[in-house]
Amino acid sequence: MNASQEGAGTALAKPSLFRHRNFLLLWIGETTSGLGNSLATLALPLIAVLNLDTGTLGVSLLGASVWVPWLVLGLPVGAWVDRLPVRPLMIACDLVAAVLFASVPVAWWLDLLSFPYLVVVGMLTGTTSVFFSTAYHVYLPGVLTPEELMAGNATLQGSESAAQVAGPGLAGLISRAFGAVTGLLVNAASFLVSALCLALIRATPVEREAEQEPGTLREQIAEGLRFVTRDGYLRPIVTYGALANVTLAGYEAIQVVYLVRTLGASPLVVGLLVAAGSLGGVLGSLVVGPVVKRFGTARGMLVIQLGAAPFGLLIPLSGAGWGLPLFAVGTMVPIAGTVAANVILNSFRQTYCPPRLLGRVVSSTMVVNFGALPVGAVLGGFLGSAVGLRPTMWIMMVGLVLTGLVLLAGPIGRVRDLPTEPPAPRRSDAEANLAAATGEAGS
Repeated sequence: MNASQEGAGTALAKPSLFRHRNFLLLWIGETTSGLGNSLATLALPLIAVLNLDTGTLGVSLLGASVWVPWLVLGLPVGAWVDRLPVRPLMIACDLVAAVLFASVPVAWWLDLLSFPYLVVVGMLTGTTSVFFSTAYHVYLPGVLTPEELMAGNATLQGSESAAQVAGPGLAGLISRAFGAVTGLLVNAASFLVSALCLALIRATPVEREAEQEPGTLREQIAEGLRFVTRDGYLRPIVTYGALANVTLAGYEAIQVVYLVRTLGASPLVVGLLVAAGSLGGVLGSLVVGPVVKRFGTARGMLVIQLGAAPFGLLIPLSGAGWGLPLFAVGTMVPIAGTVAANVILNSFRQTYCPPRLLGRVVSSTMVVNFGALPVGAVLGGFLGSAVGLRPTMWIMMVGLVLTGLVLLAGPIGRVRDLPTEPPAPRRSDAEANLAAATGEAGS
């Protein structure tokens, strides 16, 4: 383990980050908005199913609408974020998202809410997420030192997962007491809290004035794409992420319909089951430190991903009554693996990529990974309608297990730790001969 990774592993065990004012404000804001987001993740499909009587394919299209903006805007957003002041951009995204989510209950009270309106809200909030997520990954390395990044990512991922535990349960309770529509007011308020916390953060070195990168927008985008596609570490990671996201999105797109219509679960039970599965995220953020210390970042990621995915096969084995815990375990362990791997990969990307390219590299990887989500969501909805919900769960979970083999390609399967900087460009034979000749002449 190299020095930076040892520092990261040590930092994971220290509470010093909570005495870091800027990080503490960022953590509070992200945790609060994460709670609202997890509530909306369940509330929107519940509104579609219970209030608008939407079918399986329609619910899957609603889930896909949130991710479509990544396909359309993801690449140019990365270039824009690389030359924009990121904190004001993040605050603006929070405020717009708050207004959008608050508009859903207003439309319901005015008897104007429809399924197309929900899809539009999903697409617009997805657009704010494209800008915010890209800016957030660029912003965090300016708040923390490289040695603190893994601890910071683990803390943020852990609190996000904890919010995902509380959110669905809260959504189920609110849906039972007041209706699913009302829960989106809580989500809107959470984005206002996030915007306030960001506004209170003191200026950091990453908060720069708009910068003009050389070249056209297309050339800047192409530079980020080349970095990702030509890198031996990033290429298999991105490929695996895209394939895994197709299967996970296919499962998530029909999970509410599967629980309600196949397993006969009530809205409250649906919320509790999704929350129980989300406990895996908390588990993943807790185990990543010991796993990295024991196996290293590269091998640890392989152990986590290849070991956790097979538990997803419990989902199609679940049933009504006493079979419901199988669903919770089948979601909990793969989520734990996903969160732990994300902590490793986010920290790797933030230290590995050149700072001036980070926004473009982040957006390039996210376009591929998040762009796979609407594909998976639509595929899950189509298969759910064509062959049934339980067979579709089998298809998605078997696919998830098989996609893990992609990580064994390239250098990842041959090293203990992921590197902290790209390898030096390899010189051609002609360049090497010229350098040797010049050196001999100089001597």
